[in-house]
Amino acid sequence: MQFARAAWKFLVAIKDALVLIAMLLFFAVLYAALSVRPNVAAINDGALLLDFNGVIVEQPAQQDFTAMFTNNENTVREYRLRDVVRAIDAAAEDDRVKAVVLDLSTFMGAGQTSLNAVSEALEQVKLAEKPIYAYANFYSDDSYQLAAHADEIWMDPMGGIVFAGPGGNRLYYKNLIDQLGITANIYRVGTYKSAVEPYMRDNQSPEAKEASAALYSVLWDSWLAEVKKARPQAMIEPYANDPATLIKTAGGDYTKIAVEQKLVDKIGDRVAFGRYVAEKVGEDTKPSPDSFKSIDYDDFVAANPEGSSGDAIGVITVAGEIVSGNAGPGIAASGRIAEQIYKALEEKQIKALVVRVNSPGGSAFASEEIRLALTDIKKAEIPIIISMGDVAASGGYWIAAAGDHIMAEPDTITGSIGVFAVLPSFEKALGRWGVTTDGVQTTPLSGEPDFVGGFSEDLNTVLQSGVEHSYEDFLSLVGKARGKTNAEVDTIGQGRVWDGGTARQLGLVDSFGGMKEALAEAAKRAGLEEGDYHAKYLEEAPVFKWLPLGGTPFGEARAKPVTGMVGWVARQQKASFAQALQTARGLMAREDVMALCLECSGVSPRVHHQTPAFFDLLKSYSLSSAPR
Repeated sequence: MQFARAAWKFLVAIKDALVLIAMLLFFAVLYAALSVRPNVAAINDGALLLDFNGVIVEQPAQQDFTAMFTNNENTVREYRLRDVVRAIDAAAEDDRVKAVVLDLSTFMGAGQTSLNAVSEALEQVKLAEKPIYAYANFYSDDSYQLAAHADEIWMDPMGGIVFAGPGGNRLYYKNLIDQLGITANIYRVGTYKSAVEPYMRDNQSPEAKEASAALYSVLWDSWLAEVKKARPQAMIEPYANDPATLIKTAGGDYTKIAVEQKLVDKIGDRVAFGRYVAEKVGEDTKPSPDSFKSIDYDDFVAANPEGSSGDAIGVITVAGEIVSGNAGPGIAASGRIAEQIYKALEEKQIKALVVRVNSPGGSAFASEEIRLALTDIKKAEIPIIISMGDVAASGGYWIAAAGDHIMAEPDTITGSIGVFAVLPSFEKALGRWGVTTDGVQTTPLSGEPDFVGGFSEDLNTVLQSGVEHSYEDFLSLVGKARGKTNAEVDTIGQGRVWDGGTARQLGLVDSFGGMKEALAEAAKRAGLEEGDYHAKYLEEAPVFKWLPLGGTPFGEARAKPVTGMVGWVARQQKASFAQALQTARGLMAREDVMALCLECSGVSPRVHHQTPAFFDLLKSYSLSSAPR
């Protein structure tokens, strides 16, 4: 007995010690989260260093608390577009900024209109007669578009350049799910609504191929025009159209091709580049001879906050997939966004509202919840301007229909007016193992949906009719907003995606412009003078910031730079497979009529924080069929 008491005291002591350690860790992390801030006072003369370690997005995702204790290699930083643009704009006017340095070795991309916005800001730096220097181990489409605006482009001697262009293949699962005995019960409206094709076909339909080819052709031509305008001496098309011949002729020397095609100005490693920039802007006080005087991006953003003078024009951001609930930011959760809209209406704090949409769509129910909240803004006679970003399609356009005026960029992807639903059942798989079903029904829908025995024809009719009704609702709200009949909208609907230029010709968009132009249009409609207003973003500040831990921020695993052509191919392969599995998992697990654009998934740079394994995919099937 005495031994048992001693053992018990020992276990209690261990428990108390663990609780104490956990509490100390919690308060240490909490103190760090509350105390660490960008150091505005650290800004001195030098080069603004834009060392993009990740992706540029409309709205960064909410940081997960658990990510603060882990360094997941699939987790990279997301830079908010408006912060990047504001920092570059400020650099053009700040005398302390002697140059801008683009270190693009770990830059993982952005949407086309986002890249255009950053490019436009870089041109303002050049107009201010401040040099821009770019460096990377390896350049691809997105990083090269930004580098093209530099006065000098440097590349590592072991690096390379590739121009892939938009497009590519996607996975089709029809044969696989047939072999597994899974039935994908598909309900859709829209000849071009290809989001469900991977589950009903083993290849791309002619209609989807036609729509994709037209869209990607416009995006590629626009990218070429933008880069040629910024760097006219670069001979891009010969290399992009026939890279194999040029590289073989050069004996596999990627740097030789880059110089001969005038794609880069100098070949040199990071040390040589740093020393060169140091000669232009001065050496840092650190002992390393290759260090140049630099201005930290986060410090500079903090030192140049958003304006607050004049009347407020509210800005609501709809970024990411549209879902029900209060998740986000980084996910367009209808509950959270509607609450922001109603709060602004109740407090009467805004003169006009700009809705920034950068979303491929999602839940039709959630899209309607946001649209209805916007209609209450209209009832209060507050002007609503829709500003489309990289993509505002399907459910994103559903929301846009609530605006008084819709603005987009020529490269914006929009349209995709169509709806669908996918629900799995397992009668074939279970039948192979001798599992059957039988029972008594009091109505045709008793026991439905039967995920074991298969869906009845009555249920299929009910679900397909509901999807068709949702499509008619979609046509009606777009037709009412755009002054068209349902039949007219149907001819440009059917799930087809359009580039912003074509969408304007079709009457889906009113004018071209980005956020600056949208704010100006909103101010004009509210009767505000130029310069007498500011954007008030109706969103909560992120709970957690990027905090130092062992040399890297909490939740930010330092992205590995692409070191050559093989590394680029490997990364693209990994990213494509991850995106395909994520798409498959998501579509089969959703529980709503969907207004979602599959073609739009390729233009989003947002990193998938988790790559679902194949068995996770199958697990999502069973979870979606569980009773709620």
